[in-house]
Amino acid sequence: MQFGGHVRRENPIVESAARGADIAQIFLGDPQSWKKPTSDYDGGAAALRADAEEAGIGLYVHSPYVINVASTNNRIRIPSRKILQQAVTEAAVAGARGVVVHGGHVTANDDPEAGYTNWRKAVDGLKLDVPIFIENTAGGANAMARTLEAIGRTWDAIAGSDNIDMVGFCLDTCHAHAAGLDLETIVDDIRAITGRIDLVHCNDSRDDAGSGADRHANLGHGKIDPQLLLHVVREAGANVILETPGDSGEHTAEITWLKESLKAG
Repeated sequence: MQFGGHVRRENPIVESAARGADIAQIFLGDPQSWKKPTSDYDGGAAALRADAEEAGIGLYVHSPYVINVASTNNRIRIPSRKILQQAVTEAAVAGARGVVVHGGHVTANDDPEAGYTNWRKAVDGLKLDVPIFIENTAGGANAMARTLEAIGRTWDAIAGSDNIDMVGFCLDTCHAHAAGLDLETIVDDIRAITGRIDLVHCNDSRDDAGSGADRHANLGHGKIDPQLLLHVVREAGANVILETPGDSGEHTAEITWLKESLKAG
């Protein structure tokens, strides 16, 4: 089990060293943009790969927030597929271990089945030089990865794809809490659906369970019992990325707390 944080993309090696971290998550370019994702690292993605390998830092990429491959709107769905593929390709050059992508949603007027079908088409059409990790989301009545039922239907849709072995799952604790999922059982619940958890986004929440609000808090300073966060991390046994507020100081303290608490049992 390795620990790190989501860091500024310009120099994740220095950022990770400041945290005493083994891994890091970055964006490739502006996460709110429809532009092609590219590395902002000096020397580009290949240089980032070489320097990360030399430093012993494992990299994960978070895809742009604008991506919604489930959408029934062609002007959203088609560019989303394109940008996701570009993110995967660039992440592979950077030596990333995987690309995190949100589950997306359809509108209230859509049949949710269309969203699941669109996910299957997206997975079928990708050239996956690195895996993608579908992340559970906090809110949205027609989200593809908010409820266990929706996650199950998404997985049923993509299960027959030739690319299924390259599709994993990223479990976000804040999102699960906000969605009203039970953190006591969430790891077993997700594994029963997907067979795997590849990464944990360990985040506290500023809001109550079931709020649907995606507002992260520092560990122990939100509405999630710290022991529940430790339980999820322990049971998942996957690498852990913090997406909590603050900078290296906050992340360093949180990584230290996680390691010491897990070691103490």
